[in-house]
Amino acid sequence: MLGGMTDEPSLDLALEANRRFAETFSPSEAGTPRLAVLLCMDARIDPIRALGLRYGHAHIIRNAGGRMADALRSLAISQRLVGTTEVAVIHHTECAMTTFSDADMHRRLREEAGVDAGDMAFLPFRDLDESVREDLRIYRESPLVRHDVPVRGFIYEVATGLLREVTEQGG
Repeated sequence: MLGGMTDEPSLDLALEANRRFAETFSPSEAGTPRLAVLLCMDARIDPIRALGLRYGHAHIIRNAGGRMADALRSLAISQRLVGTTEVAVIHHTECAMTTFSDADMHRRLREEAGVDAGDMAFLPFRDLDESVREDLRIYRESPLVRHDVPVRGFIYEVATGLLREVTEQGG
């Protein structure tokens, strides 16, 4: 029990778990990543287990909402320096990004932190399928990333763990 709370993750508990992990760690298990996965930072999604990935076989790029606009730099590096040749964009049900607007976040930062972030886009969305389509369009329009590789979009159902593919055309 740390900080008066039980069953809550803390940095001290994570460091202890890391020490146990390191006792049997073998870097030779790593493969060469060919897949880049962009998804939300939501802790309910474990991309390694959910996608059956092996250690070192994918680049996992996470940010709030799994938004492409925030990930282009990482994807460019992943593709050009490491050679990833496929991209999966994964958004998820019950995402907090659907619960606010940029104006809400600007107000909250101003009131709680005294910060004017009026020029910052936080990239919230209302429609999950459309947010995936928008991120696929952003990818397709970016000169930073490869356009000769498969790029597909999905929605992860947090209640079941299943992925549902989102087509770019809709429907």
